[in-house]
Amino acid sequence: MNKVTELYQSAYRLLHLGEDGSPVYSDEFSRLNTEVLQQAESLYITKGDTPEEEGELCLALLMGFNASIYNNGDKEEKKQALLDRIFVILDVLNNSVLKCRLLLICYGEVYEDSLLDDAKTVIMSWGGRELTEDEKGAMGEYNEICISNRKS
Repeated sequence: MNKVTELYQSAYRLLHLGEDGSPVYSDEFSRLNTEVLQQAESLYITKGDTPEEEGELCLALLMGFNASIYNNGDKEEKKQALLDRIFVILDVLNNSVLKCRLLLICYGEVYEDSLLDDAKTVIMSWGGRELTEDEKGAMGEYNEICISNRKS
């Protein structure tokens, strides 16, 4: 497993800690926060060789910085730099789960409705066939955001 995948999985685990009804212990919460921030910090200076690799890296990094409660004092600047990197590659990515997740995570940072519109376009391009589990997950994330927006 590569470091980008490890960061993505650690950040995902931290973001969803306790959602399955299991207890959240402070030592586990603290350890995961430290681990995720350290992983993100160590990968931050790297760049992907292709738009897809760059997208996967930026997604994992942004998730990591968002998941961790800790901050070395420059987290917001790093998150903005990651958003800038993502916006450079969005136009060259095909309508994939990666592009959809990038659009959704960017929406969570800047709340521009055009990002949700673009995510919907990506999801609609998957029509007419059985969706993969990743596609179903991205669609679920999109739907959660839309439902949350209606409540507020």
